[in-house]
Amino acid sequence: MSRTGDREAGYGAASAPHTLVLVPGSARSSLRPVVLRNGADIEDPLRVVLGFLEAYGHFDLSDPSGPASFGESDLRTANRAGARISAAEIAAILGRRRAIERALRAIAPDASLAGAANEVPWLALRRLFDAFADIRGVGFSKMTKALHRKRPALIPMLDSVVQRYLANGELGVHAAFGERALGLVRAYKRDLDRNRAAMRVLRRELARRGHQLTEVRIIDLLIWSVEAAA
Repeated sequence: MSRTGDREAGYGAASAPHTLVLVPGSARSSLRPVVLRNGADIEDPLRVVLGFLEAYGHFDLSDPSGPASFGESDLRTANRAGARISAAEIAAILGRRRAIERALRAIAPDASLAGAANEVPWLALRRLFDAFADIRGVGFSKMTKALHRKRPALIPMLDSVVQRYLANGELGVHAAFGERALGLVRAYKRDLDRNRAAMRVLRRELARRGHQLTEVRIIDLLIWSVEAAA
């Protein structure tokens, strides 16, 4: 499954009306299922995530410019992961560099969306998103693909697949750009919170196999599996 400008991912089998996403030919693990919206349970999340990693490789979380800086190297790195940010868009984004870096400095490098809601730096995150507003050709997908490496435990990649999945949590089109982006992240957090215990176990099992993934990245892969099975 693929979308223009998005990552290629996805496989699985769906059964209506309650979706159970499984990897063909796999034995079920002892992990508890991950429960997503629209009645979708991922029966064996460990095997689903490992299947993605085997098929598409490990997502590089290297941060070329450092946690408090933002530059062309960050945008070029995002492009290597499929962001497709044009030269004109890169120039326009770099014109906002000071505002972007100011917002980044207000967010701890280890800030996480998986913690308590009152520990998430919502105001600073809104200011970071606002810095990308009204740039021609740059929406939530390109913005978050450029920012994910800066705060990998906090900022999900809101590509078209994830946006469609989170549609019920999105504010209306008349809301400001940063407010709409923040609404999607809040909706994303609700899925994390619903599966907090499962995420802890899943991260531990992945780490035992040499994969260091944040909860944000794990949910991203699981959303792809559900959308691919739909």
